[in-house]
Amino acid sequence: MTIEGLISQRLRLPSPPAIAVKILEAVKQDNVSMGQLADIIASDPALTARLLKIANSSMYSLRYPVASIDKALTVLGVNVLKNIALSFVISEELRGCGEEGFDIDYFWRRAVTMAVAAELVAKFVGQPNDEAFVTGLVADIGILLLQRDDPVVYRELLDEHCRRDVPVSVVEKERFGFDHAELTATLLANWGLPDKVTVPVRFHHAPAEVQGKWQDTVEVVHLADQLSAIYHGSDMGRKVSELQALMTSRFGLSQPAVTMLVDSVAEKAREVFASFDLEPGEMMPYSQMLEEANEELREMNLSCEQLVMELKQARERSERLAGELRQTNTRLRELVLRDGLTGLYNHRYFQEMVDHEIERVRRYGGCFSLLMFDLDHFKAVNDRFGHPVGDLVLKNIAEATVAAVRASDIVARYGGEEFAVILPHADSAGLRVFAERLRRTIESLATEIGGEKIRVTVSLGGTVFEAGSSHLEKLTVIDTADRALYQSKALGRNRVTIFPLEGSRRNGTEH
Repeated sequence: MTIEGLISQRLRLPSPPAIAVKILEAVKQDNVSMGQLADIIASDPALTARLLKIANSSMYSLRYPVASIDKALTVLGVNVLKNIALSFVISEELRGCGEEGFDIDYFWRRAVTMAVAAELVAKFVGQPNDEAFVTGLVADIGILLLQRDDPVVYRELLDEHCRRDVPVSVVEKERFGFDHAELTATLLANWGLPDKVTVPVRFHHAPAEVQGKWQDTVEVVHLADQLSAIYHGSDMGRKVSELQALMTSRFGLSQPAVTMLVDSVAEKAREVFASFDLEPGEMMPYSQMLEEANEELREMNLSCEQLVMELKQARERSERLAGELRQTNTRLRELVLRDGLTGLYNHRYFQEMVDHEIERVRRYGGCFSLLMFDLDHFKAVNDRFGHPVGDLVLKNIAEATVAAVRASDIVARYGGEEFAVILPHADSAGLRVFAERLRRTIESLATEIGGEKIRVTVSLGGTVFEAGSSHLEKLTVIDTADRALYQSKALGRNRVTIFPLEGSRRNGTEH
């Protein structure tokens, strides 16, 4: 059975509004004048006022205000004004379709946002379309007809859509044999609207099913639907990311350009809402929402996990802020992973990076070296000069070590007066050269307090993790370097010892 046959079995389609019929019949005539169309529109004073209001809005950015329908027709053209008029007439006709429990204002806010988005997307991607606004506005009115026909059944259908987490059109086809997009397209075709409107409406939830001349037009309405869902749904961050990826791959738009488009939709939709007697509520541009979210984060003194949770609670429509707040989270992670005294990476980050280097060598080959060193007789420094001076010595040694390493190396405070250096791609020879150079650097370093110079030495121990050692675990690597360090202490301190991973202390080398 055809879609039309299935629809006729299910419900009776409403007749088009009388003034819509007059407008459509007039524009079909080859010899229709602007004056005739203006007279039809002017016969409805409320429609005239709404038309002039939206014609003077930022949607069309006219250089001069228009004060009459005749002037609006001259500036905007017959097609644009016809479609704006139809948008108002159709929305007014169906405004009362909401049954109890159905949020009719939410439906029309989403529809108007989609209309504005369709108009903007068409311009953004270089496919201006006079029918874009009205197509976006009426694309989902089949939902109104289905829920009006049987509110209980459609409420159950919506509950099933949420429970199964599948598109509502999937559940509609299972229940009725058709979905609301097919119903909408059939209704608009019966009302006499052209294929430029009915085809994009029919396929805007399934753009992959369309090829050829309608493909770009359908895709514009599909993107408009996604843009509207960003502001009238949940999971905003994921939807914005998906939209950015799609518009970049399909139309070559940069991320800033897509963000500008997303913001423009909210700004212009809020202005157009008033023409449809709708309240904008809390709707605001995406970038403004991010700014406010970041401001809230700056005022919170919480961990990363608490920050995300707090923000989720504060903003119900922002369920996944991690993507949008990546830079803030990176800064917070940096604070969490730094040692408060020396500014070096802390023990937790050290452990993560040893895991990272082991995984890198296992996957790609190569090697990395681990060097650990401990201050000799540091307790005597603290006992004689006090802990604040001891802290200063630790800071100076940390700075000297950072200055001695490569940009790719990682210096961490392992704990107390013990430090560690991870050297990616450094083999045994490179480790020996670096360790000895670092030992001499620290040995020559002096911390001056009250005219007295404090000097300390360090004992160093290291090992090398190579592809041939990939079966060994992290604990073995750290333990080997640590044993080498204590071998240096046992041999008199202020020296370097390197142990191979699978060797014993006797197999090591000492300098």
